Amino acid sequence: MINMTTFLPLALPILLILPGCAASVDDYRNDKPVLELDRFFDGRLVAYGMLQSFSGKVTRRFKADIIGQWQDDRGTLDEQFFFSDGEQQSRCWKLVKQGNSYRGTAGDIVGEALGEAQGNTLNWRYTLQVPVNGKVWDIYLDDWLYLIDENNLINRTKMKKFGLTVGELTLHIRKLSDAETALVEAVEPACDPAEGL
Repeated sequence: MINMTTFLPLALPILLILPGCAASVDDYRNDKPVLELDRFFDGRLVAYGMLQSFSGKVTRRFKADIIGQWQDDRGTLDEQFFFSDGEQQSRCWKLVKQGNSYRGTAGDIVGEALGEAQGNTLNWRYTLQVPVNGKVWDIYLDDWLYLIDENNLINRTKMKKFGLTVGELTLHIRKLSDAETALVEAVEPACDPAEGL
């Protein structure tokens, strides 16, 4: 049996060091292929994902149709979400590239999303307004995008409220070929074309 009076003094320094061991985007600096949002998110893409509660239970599944457009260092991401329970949502991201850094805004984002890319990875951090039982919660997202190859990307996100993880998102995003793009049904865009990039 473990003697707690002996164990705690030994374990406490380790527990205090562990939070500082979190992954950094710099850890991926040399990983290939290099992720450039304006190259990967250009044209039509499709995504499949799931949301999990803090306990790991899958609470929602969804498909998303995405259209990315860029002009110089400014871009838009038009996202249409189709959830397994029949709900539909849309989001229009306005993005600005500044070297390896990105800034983004959308209607349900508080302030700006800030991101940094290194190697095949991008880390976004932002606060998303999420409707919950008639109220709107501000949920902090720590969003990691990993480019697998030129056409496939994995997105892992931790969702936090008051510093505690309340959920996780896992998403696979794939660029569509020209032949696949020709078969996609048109939907009402989330981004207003009149606003431009």
